[in-house]
Amino acid sequence: MERPLTEHIKKDGTALTLKEYEAVGGYQGLRAALKMTPAEVMGVVKDSKLRGRGGAGFPTGLKWSFVPMGDDVPQPKYLVANGDEMEPGTFKDRLLIERNPHQLIEGMIISAYAIGASMSYIFLRWAYHEAANRVLLALDEAYRAGYLGKDILGSGFELEMDLHTSVGRYICGEETALLNALEGKRANPRNKPPFPQVSGLFGKPTIVNNVETYCNVPHILAKGAQWYISISKSEGGGGTKLYGASGRVKNPAIWELPLGTTLGEIIEEHAGGMLDGYKLRGLLPGGASTDFLTPDHMNIKMDFEEVGKAGSRMGTGTIIVLDDKTCPVGMCLNLEQFFAQESCGWCTPCREGLPWTAKILLALEEGRGKPEDIDHLTFQTHYNAPGNTFCALAPGAMEPLQSALKYFREDFDEHIHNHSCKYHRH
Repeated sequence: MERPLTEHIKKDGTALTLKEYEAVGGYQGLRAALKMTPAEVMGVVKDSKLRGRGGAGFPTGLKWSFVPMGDDVPQPKYLVANGDEMEPGTFKDRLLIERNPHQLIEGMIISAYAIGASMSYIFLRWAYHEAANRVLLALDEAYRAGYLGKDILGSGFELEMDLHTSVGRYICGEETALLNALEGKRANPRNKPPFPQVSGLFGKPTIVNNVETYCNVPHILAKGAQWYISISKSEGGGGTKLYGASGRVKNPAIWELPLGTTLGEIIEEHAGGMLDGYKLRGLLPGGASTDFLTPDHMNIKMDFEEVGKAGSRMGTGTIIVLDDKTCPVGMCLNLEQFFAQESCGWCTPCREGLPWTAKILLALEEGRGKPEDIDHLTFQTHYNAPGNTFCALAPGAMEPLQSALKYFREDFDEHIHNHSCKYHRH
């Protein structure tokens, strides 16, 4: 099984140096790209079926193609790596940044060449201190080696790259809120259109992709689109995916596996199954803002289409497991409190609806619930549905709640009828 993103990561936890990265083929993808035209590079990425690894799964090459090209296009163009990674249960990009920062840098250089960008930023979550230190060291190495700056490898292409450490809010994971934060403004989402590919950072054409997305690019350019497709188990996308599992499993961790690996394989083989004395009751397949799936869904492929057909989203591919001794109402309360705290307050449904939702769930957990609370919670799942809010934060916050009401309704009813949570009784 090929694991291009992680196969060279060192077991001692240190980052690959530039020499170590070059020794295992590092920057060969960049050398290959610089022998092509930008349009040819973009074509290879399109053909590879690379899809964004930040959660939405949009085809990467298609996204790049929306950037205007030509001599009369506003300059400079920008390229940004979204390393905010504040989705609860998600911890994959940190691994890539800390252990192999040059892989990210090379992927960004190739991507910038494809769209004609001359300035790039790594937007990093404030709490990732070690990641920031390692990125800064890798950037210094890359500049000294001629991979960044003027006339990269004698190609005439030039690119500057800086690290931006965010003061950090969950909303910064939304690409237009990220761009506002990068400009020094409050991190509120922007109206779309215009989309960032046309008018993004400082009003110039901009591409924002996730860290894991960029890390795939060097391998695609070095080994080809057909190779990338061949290592996937999904018809809807190429390559591997970083999957993770947290909760009461025997081996909570991250694994690089073919895109389209089944939920059952991830949970039973790689995560080792449930801890002794616990049973699987449900799971969030792609971080906190995805709908619950149940043990009946273990045969589905973890890719963008199949998880969607099952009623959820693959999201980040990092699974949060719900066991039979954890209260689903309490789990939803924990998540809704987080989302309410992280709302930017820009639109009314999110600003008012999420705290109200958390307040109702807290009342249920404390034995103060009323029968009409179920109707109020259901109303919130519709009030904060896609299309009713300014961005996807509130609709994402509703996904675990709406699916919990679907699969675990008896737990909500029991809280109301018994005025307590059975999981807290002794």
